[in-house]
Amino acid sequence: MKNEKRQMNLGAFFMIPGHHVAAWRHPDSESEDILSFDLYKRLATTAERGKFDMIFFADGYAVHDRNGAGIEQAVNIRPDPVTLLSALAVATKHIGLAATASTTYNEPFHLARKFATIDHLSGGRSGWNVVTSSSEAEALNFSKTEHLAHSARYERAEEFVEVVKKLWDSWEDNAVLVDKKTGRFADPSLVHHVNHNGKWFSIKGPLNISRPVQGHPVIIQAGSSESGRELAAKTAEVIFTAWQTLGEAQSFYKDVKGRLKKYGRTKDSLKIMPGVFPVIGSTEKEAKEKKQYLVELIPEEVGVGLLSSLISYDLSSFPIDKPLPDLPDIQDINGAKTRFQLVKDLGDRENLTIRQLYQQIAGARGHREIAGTPSQIADQLEEWFKNGAADGFNIMPPYLPGGLDDFVDLVIPELQERGLFRTEYTGTTLRENLGLLRPANSFAKVNN
Repeated sequence: MKNEKRQMNLGAFFMIPGHHVAAWRHPDSESEDILSFDLYKRLATTAERGKFDMIFFADGYAVHDRNGAGIEQAVNIRPDPVTLLSALAVATKHIGLAATASTTYNEPFHLARKFATIDHLSGGRSGWNVVTSSSEAEALNFSKTEHLAHSARYERAEEFVEVVKKLWDSWEDNAVLVDKKTGRFADPSLVHHVNHNGKWFSIKGPLNISRPVQGHPVIIQAGSSESGRELAAKTAEVIFTAWQTLGEAQSFYKDVKGRLKKYGRTKDSLKIMPGVFPVIGSTEKEAKEKKQYLVELIPEEVGVGLLSSLISYDLSSFPIDKPLPDLPDIQDINGAKTRFQLVKDLGDRENLTIRQLYQQIAGARGHREIAGTPSQIADQLEEWFKNGAADGFNIMPPYLPGGLDDFVDLVIPELQERGLFRTEYTGTTLRENLGLLRPANSFAKVNN
């Protein structure tokens, strides 16, 4: 049996016009084109040239303007990512197409149909990043007076994913016949009502689109709280997560992989891909200068607003050059609990002022930042990959398109030279390129 060397998976995480909160002010960012399809097509084809497993778009359902500076001084415009992926399916051939869609403010039938459609249009390259919305502002855009509690959001999410999978399975693989001679378009015995009746959803089915090419689009999850870890172990196939240190990442990796067995899953059935914000220079000095340049572009109000949003606590009334005030206990936070703890721990560990803390997190928003030469970037990715901290990484370019160009042209060749990353695509679907099995149809298993 051939003994192939383990290789990392890579996702290109697109936040337009870059992940740094001040990216839009960078002279090389294409901020004027944030609603231009040509920009998205260029980014997707560049990532495909670099042999990335997937491109990924985050999403949210509100304008974030916590302290009145968000609209004026930050980018609060983003296209609907699911619609965008439909167009990019035509512009690409190999790369996976993934987007966030919240289980808090959507319905299972809608999302099952949308991601199944993208999977068919792309020939099996879609992925769904399952999130629970964490912003009070989002609740107010969906006829709610307050945001759903954290535990309830995850309870709803678990049932939501269960229903979506049933809907994807409601047509068996061979259900569509298109037999013009006999007049049979489909075999009714292979099309199933899901008849789901749960706490959150009551859905008859079947879906009005046939089973996706991949069986199920790849399920991605981003939560790292206790509830998030358990949901990921039960339902996710890829985890996007945020950690600052090797030790933290190793602990998370071991914990989540250790939960899989009780759900009848193997360790290879789930890929853990921490976020990485790379600032690349020809020398280490140049990389640090590039990072400092971005720091100097941050408007003070935007920095405080971003930090407040990440910890779900308004810091606008506190002295900016003093440490964080006493914050609520994590159980009293109804936003993103893991990000709250991560950012708070970073501030406490390094004794940072509010200003210093927002400067630290303004790029990666709590994910890991690496500034250095292409070789140094590759060294640090290799360290985490080889030491039980990651199966791959979600790359977060500081500004676009230049930050992505640098990674593809300078870092990817380093990884390929070390045998850590592919030189060509080996599969035709996202699931195949990630090394994930195609799921059996749950209804077919019952019938056979």
